This record gives sequence, structure tokens and C-alpha cells, in this order.
Amino acid sequence: MSKTVLSPIISGTMNWGVWDKNLTTKEMENMIQVSIENKITTFDHADIYGSYTTEADFGKAFHASKIDREKLQLITKCGIQMIADKRPENKIKHYDYSKDYIIKSVEGSLKNLKTDYVDVFLLHRPSPLMQADEIAEAVEKLKAEGKIIDFGLSNFTSSQTELIRQKTEVSYNQVQFSATHYEAMTDGSLDYMQTNGIRPLSWNPLGTVFREDTKQTRRLKKLFSTLLEKYHLGADTLLLSWILKHPAKIIPIAGTVNIARIQSLSKAIELDMDTEDWFAIWTESMGDDVP
Repeated sequence: MSKTVLSPIISGTMNWGVWDKNLTTKEMENMIQVSIENKITTFDHADIYGSYTTEADFGKAFHASKIDREKLQLITKCGIQMIADKRPENKIKHYDYSKDYIIKSVEGSLKNLKTDYVDVFLLHRPSPLMQADEIAEAVEKLKAEGKIIDFGLSNFTSSQTELIRQKTEVSYNQVQFSATHYEAMTDGSLDYMQTNGIRPLSWNPLGTVFREDTKQTRRLKKLFSTLLEKYHLGADTLLLSWILKHPAKIIPIAGTVNIARIQSLSKAIELDMDTEDWFAIWTESMGDDVP
């Protein structure tokens, strides 16, 4: 069982740094404050974000904010070895889950984030070469030293998760899940997580609704135009509410840095979407009636 209580919606920091928005320290500090004011107290990181720079940028902003560490929760991940200026030794993108690398990566994240511990530590993507025993040794050591509180995975299938879970407790799995990418709901992944007490986290929770013009997204936008009249909430808020209604208790990770959108997303927590509307969204996404 997880020892950590995460916020009902998580703030994703992948786009805060040089990969996209390139926020200044002051802007990041403001984003942290605004998120917490809107009940979003958990922040999702990975060592690779911003080509290994965003954690440190966030750490500076967090330190400057003087916010009590106990008022927020930090998630980070490791395992992907990217070709980047910060990793000149890498000649090809690959994965590393050796015990030494996992421990070194977590200690680097703690230094960058200016904290003594991370609430949740995840393995970023599964590697064919990962050794479950070695991973478990690293995780147990980091837990014993208080450097991580809870451990989980990211983008792992049920069988890959079971491989790790046989050796050490797995509390989370961060997977792609949205109204347009609902496979985790139909391939048994969410069933497996519910059965084994693993909390799903959802990356890209808005899916492709705002990013692509396809038959699928056109159908969904048409539906949302009618649901807007009923709920008086935007499509982005309704998409999160759709995820939150699932009994697996999925926590969506929202990557927006738009303050108005952050304020509106928090309303998804309070909305209990009607069952027929939930199925209407799934139906329009599939382009067919439910079986």
C-alpha cells in the first residue's frame, strides 16, 4: 500500500523547462503556488525532462518559494539514458536499471530538486535487460535510507509489472490513458492494477482532442459542445472528469501552464459525470456503440 497521499490531479512539469515553455525561476515559483492554491499539490518529474535540466530549474524555484516541503509531493523517474549535453558518454538512447545507476539517479534528483526525499520514484520505461532482483535491491536500499517513500513504474505492461512486483512492492504505474487512448481500460491493465492495489497515474490525460483533427476528435468535440451546455465546463475539465470516474481511481497528470486552465481543471475533482455521458464520450471516441 502506498504511504503517500497524492493530489487528485497532478501537475506535470515536462514542458516547464527548455523542452517547451522555458519558464523562468520566478514563473516556475508562481506555477507551484498557483497549483497548490488549486488543490494540485503533486508535481511529476523525470530526470530526463529538459534534457536533464528541468528538475534543477524546478528545485531553484521551489527553494525560492520557501514553501514547506510537507505541503507538496514530488514524483520523479529514471532509467532512460538520452543523448544530451549533460550525458556526453551516451552514444545511443538506451535504458539502465542497474542498482548503482538507480541509486545514483535518485541521489542526483534529490540534489536537483533540493529535497531530502521524493514521495514517489518510478522506473520510466521497461527495459528488456532489467533484472528484477537488482531493481528490488536498489529500491529497498533507497527506502531504508528515507530517500524514496513509495516506488512504482511507468509505461509497464501487467506482465512486466508482475515481474517487478514479485521482488518489491509496486504502488503506482503511470500509463497513457485518456478518452482517445483508452487501451489500458480494455487490455486488462487497469483491472490488474485494481486487483493488486496499484494506483494508476495517467499521462496525456487530454489525449489528442486538442492536438489532432481526425474523425475521432471531431466526433468528441461535437459531443463536448452539447455537454458544455449541461455542465457549464470546458472540454478539458470534462476529459479529466471522465478519467476520474473510473473505479481504478486514476490520477491524471495535467501538463498545462495556463493559469485559467489550471483553475478550471480543479473543478473536475468535484464533478460526478452522469453515467450515460461517460459512455457517450467512450462511444464517440470508438466511433461505435459499446459491445
